[in-house]
Amino acid sequence: MPDRERALIVGAGLGLSASLARRGAREGMDIVLAARDTGKLAALAGETGATTIACDASRAEEVDRLFAQLDAGGGRLDLVVYNASGRARGPVAELDPAAVEQAIRVTAFGGFLVARAAAQRMLKQGHGTILFTGASASVKGYARSSSFAMGKFALRGLAQSMARELQPQNIHVGHIVIDGGIGRPGDPRGANRGPDGMLDPDAIADTYFHLHRQHRTAWAWEVELRPWVETF
Repeated sequence: MPDRERALIVGAGLGLSASLARRGAREGMDIVLAARDTGKLAALAGETGATTIACDASRAEEVDRLFAQLDAGGGRLDLVVYNASGRARGPVAELDPAAVEQAIRVTAFGGFLVARAAAQRMLKQGHGTILFTGASASVKGYARSSSFAMGKFALRGLAQSMARELQPQNIHVGHIVIDGGIGRPGDPRGANRGPDGMLDPDAIADTYFHLHRQHRTAWAWEVELRPWVETF
């Protein structure tokens, strides 16, 4: 077996993560998909040849187990994408503290746990890319969405700090702000917004892989993506 690139997508689902998995597979990468519920990934794994691993990224012991399984599989680790997030919706005065804590653990603390484990391995091998999926809430808080803003603000801070620390050591760290809704076939919201009114997940995946393939003389640490009709 040739020494193929390997990509890990954490928080994998059937939207953006699926586009990322398909794009990586087309580029000849070995794909690993991690999610709390791996049953939903069976068809995608069959299509892309991906390995699936059950993992709750908000729990340190499960992240340790995930990376131990990666180590046991051998090979390199070239790209890690953290795509998991949590949200407790509602007025701040009515939010359940336990639900908010869990949302922040999934969105931000899980990002730290996964990025830490990835960095440990990439520092040893001397290269790698770590990408974080952000949102509009990474840079602006919305009413009734305080827990999401707290988590995404924290994740952006983590990405920025890691980029400054790790990029001089040949590890590319990137944060992608997804400012708008991600479209899916048959989603009525897309029709209501007109042609190309929502982000195409395949187009988003193109940007992730552009970041991964950037020459290190011109690395970007953050990219903001929005549909052409989305307001700033």
